Amino acid sequence: MFSIHKTLRKGKPPHLPFLRIKEAVLGKKYDLSLVFIGNTKSKSLNKKYRNRNKSANILSFPFSENDGEIFIDLKEARKNSKNFSREYENFVAFLFIHGLFHLKGFAHGSKMESEEKKVRKKFNI
Repeated sequence: MFSIHKTLRKGKPPHLPFLRIKEAVLGKKYDLSLVFIGNTKSKSLNKKYRNRNKSANILSFPFSENDGEIFIDLKEARKNSKNFSREYENFVAFLFIHGLFHLKGFAHGSKMESEEKKVRKKFNI
């Protein structure tokens, strides 16, 4: 199962093949909820779960081996996209892939980067 939720009052999430990307990384049986949030909610979640008092562009929460949730702060993603020399929509896809690999159990490092690169190439990201 895959669901997308939006808690924003303004703005729309970019139109991306989220389901296909999710299935390429986690498979069809993984139950994923993707939530687009604003800075206030992002900061609150980041403070509560990571003890960081600032908003985050993406947060991933695995609940079990086959169930998890990703939160993307679109305002933060738009702001951060320039730092990564990426267009906004491309950067949101980049973040989504990154979050999926965290749900899959990967930690930052060369192995994670290598796996992310394969998926980015497949989806032209």
